[in-house]
Amino acid sequence: MPLEAGLLDILACPACHAPLEDRSAAETPELVCTSTDCALAYPVRDGIPVLLVDEARRPA
Repeated sequence: MPLEAGLLDILACPACHAPLEDRSAAETPELVCTSTDCALAYPVRDGIPVLLVDEARRPA
């Protein structure tokens, strides 16, 4: 389920403050940091982004 229009305009990565890329329509819904240094992936559960660094997936 895609996020509401305009939501990504106000959200940023909690770790580095870079913009987030919406991958909520994927098999594993998540928001991914666009910074190449950070690149954390935050889960989206029941259409709600969980923007906690402790919950984020580290890049492979």
